[in-house]
Amino acid sequence: MTMEPYLALLLLGVLPSEMWRWIGILVGRGLDEESEIILWVRAVATALVAAVVARIVLIPPGALAAVPLWVRLVALAGGVGAFYGIRRSAFAGVLVGEAILVIGMLAFGG
Repeated sequence: MTMEPYLALLLLGVLPSEMWRWIGILVGRGLDEESEIILWVRAVATALVAAVVARIVLIPPGALAAVPLWVRLVALAGGVGAFYGIRRSAFAGVLVGEAILVIGMLAFGG
C-alpha cells in the first residue's frame, strides 16, 4: 500500500485549511465578542448556513429528492425545536432533525 495519496490529501487538503484556522485563532484572540465586526461576521455566517439548509430542504440533491417535501419540512421544524428546547444545542437539533428525516424516509419516501 502506498502512502502518496494520503500524503497528498494531507498536504493539499488538510494543511491549507488548518493553517487559516490557526491564523484565525491567533488573530481573533484579542477581539471583543460583542464588537460590530464580530457581530456582522456571525450574522453573515448564520445567513449562509440558513441558505444552505433551505436549499437542501427545498431543492434536495440525490436520494433526498425521493423524500416528500412535507417530511423534510417536519424534520427541519423538529431540528429547530430541539435546538431551542435543549439549551440551544446544535448537536441535539441535528440529531433530532436527522432522526425525523430517516424515520420519515423509511415510512414515506424512497
